[in-house]
Amino acid sequence: MSKLNPRSSRGFTLIELIVVVCIVVVIGTVFLERMLYYQEQAEKTAMEGVAASLQSALTLQYAQIMTRGQPSDASALAYANPMSWLQKKPHNYAGEFYDPEPAAVEPGNWVFDLKTRDLVYMLNNANHFKPGKDGRKWVRLHVVLSYEPPLLPSLQRDPASLVGVLIEPVEPYSWFQAYNASRAVK
Repeated sequence: MSKLNPRSSRGFTLIELIVVVCIVVVIGTVFLERMLYYQEQAEKTAMEGVAASLQSALTLQYAQIMTRGQPSDASALAYANPMSWLQKKPHNYAGEFYDPEPAAVEPGNWVFDLKTRDLVYMLNNANHFKPGKDGRKWVRLHVVLSYEPPLLPSLQRDPASLVGVLIEPVEPYSWFQAYNASRAVK
């Protein structure tokens, strides 16, 4: 009959247990931090995807107006709710509000501001977001009509020609990187 070594049958020492717990806590913290980072990146990507869909819908609305030969109707696009152009609204569209307050709308939702006629995205995860001048953690988008002046100086009395429409941020913001006006949602 062999004798068991009394030291090997005791299991973990207190110091070994503390070291293992510390390692697990550090790994868990790093994992949680990375998970929150990727969750915020996913939110930004989803927001930009909706904005790109809205830009496509706006382009189709503009093309329809121009095809009908009614360019004067294009100015109404700047006041319309862009969500009405989509066949199916995003699941996180909360509706129309008059001067929405972040407390009134759940984070991670889109709203249309009836006062300013802007489409607003209320951020849910904003650890890497630097807001604009208003200091709020939201992205405000609006429709911008682009005009081209008459080609000949003698025609200055003629109205400028509408050459395009875009959905652009009301003011620059930074989310993970510096916002570049040339990278506006197109």
